Amino acid sequence: MGNYFRNIWLGVWTVLVGMRITINHLVMRKVTNQYPDRYPDLKSLEEAKLVPTNSRNRLFVDKEDCNGCKGCERDCPVNCISVETTRVTPGDTVPLLRSGGKRNLWVTNFTIDMAKCCFCSLCTQACPTSAIVHTSEFEYSEYNRNDLVYQFSPFSPEEAQVKKDMFANYQAEQAAKKAAAAAVAPAPAATQENV
Repeated sequence: MGNYFRNIWLGVWTVLVGMRITINHLVMRKVTNQYPDRYPDLKSLEEAKLVPTNSRNRLFVDKEDCNGCKGCERDCPVNCISVETTRVTPGDTVPLLRSGGKRNLWVTNFTIDMAKCCFCSLCTQACPTSAIVHTSEFEYSEYNRNDLVYQFSPFSPEEAQVKKDMFANYQAEQAAKKAAAAAVAPAPAATQENV
């Protein structure tokens, strides 16, 4: 019988201990602050962005310097970089790369999924024109995962399709010229072997 009342007392006692902890946390001073209030002693949020210069944070691609070699895409261990290119057609106005090199490819699509990125910096080392770099920007959290996919193509989807169509038309013209040249060319004379 004593064990019965002891169990009742332990049940009431544990509830009271739990309620005491809960009430203490209700009236206690906050320990964790929301992000903008996290640095109350700094004069501005810019002072909070003190990061080392060699830190590996969000990637940035200089569209004017990217030559479309896809070295970054090949070297990425987590496949977070996707690059689509199309060849430059003769007669198209082609600006030089910022580094002074000749542009042979149009970069029609260049996306980086920062949700997958492991910040290994292999893509920056593989780039021959140093078009892809790590920035000091570390505050880029999003509520929607799709907002972490960044687009770095210099073209809108419509402009990219125009460049692809130009190259497809150029290839069709070249194939038609080859076919016409093959039809006009005389057939090689058959050689007879002396027996």
